Amino acid sequence: MYPLPPIHKPLLCYVTDRRSLADGPEQARTRQLEKIEEAAKAGVDWIQIREKDLSGRALTEFVQEALRRAAGRCAILINDRLDVACAVKANGVHLGEQSLPVEEAKRLVVEHSGRKDFLIGVSAHSLEGTLRAEDAGANYVIFGPVYVTPSKASFGQPQGLPRLREVCERVKIPVLAIGGVTLENARECLAAGARGIAAIRLFQEAADLRATTRELHGEP
Repeated sequence: MYPLPPIHKPLLCYVTDRRSLADGPEQARTRQLEKIEEAAKAGVDWIQIREKDLSGRALTEFVQEALRRAAGRCAILINDRLDVACAVKANGVHLGEQSLPVEEAKRLVVEHSGRKDFLIGVSAHSLEGTLRAEDAGANYVIFGPVYVTPSKASFGQPQGLPRLREVCERVKIPVLAIGGVTLENARECLAAGARGIAAIRLFQEAADLRATTRELHGEP
């Protein structure tokens, strides 16, 4: 498995959204790849490539370039597309609650690659969903939305810190908080038991991404 950062350091996961970076498709692609390289150099631990509108071929080419730019500095996870993740030898796949079941994903990874270092994560929006993910063998869960955020509005009202704390207390696998997380409230999520933070805007819109990751990691 791709090594986690030391337990005293929060796990930081940057979730991509290239269409928010520019209007034109080529410019958006270029800007997103630049952001991925910047994030990898800045010390982000994982980058989840969440570009659902891309075809299999386009996504494959995009991820191959992302892997080249990340240069092994961080783990590259692919949203939903297990086939692409396996084909390009990414570090893992991130599944939605309605995606391929974790058990099936694990079987396919073993069957086609035999890899034991492949991460399989799941998005969860309830305690029940988190428990199911752990029981199925997921390596981690991204739970939320914790706070109000436009990108997670379709998942209903924010879960809040009490629910995040309950989830973290009930499972043993790492739980990453997502949804409206900022530099100002990230510590609340970590104090509630989250192993780390997953976010789009927190990393994508940071004026100084290296300073942001250092602060979240608790580095001087």
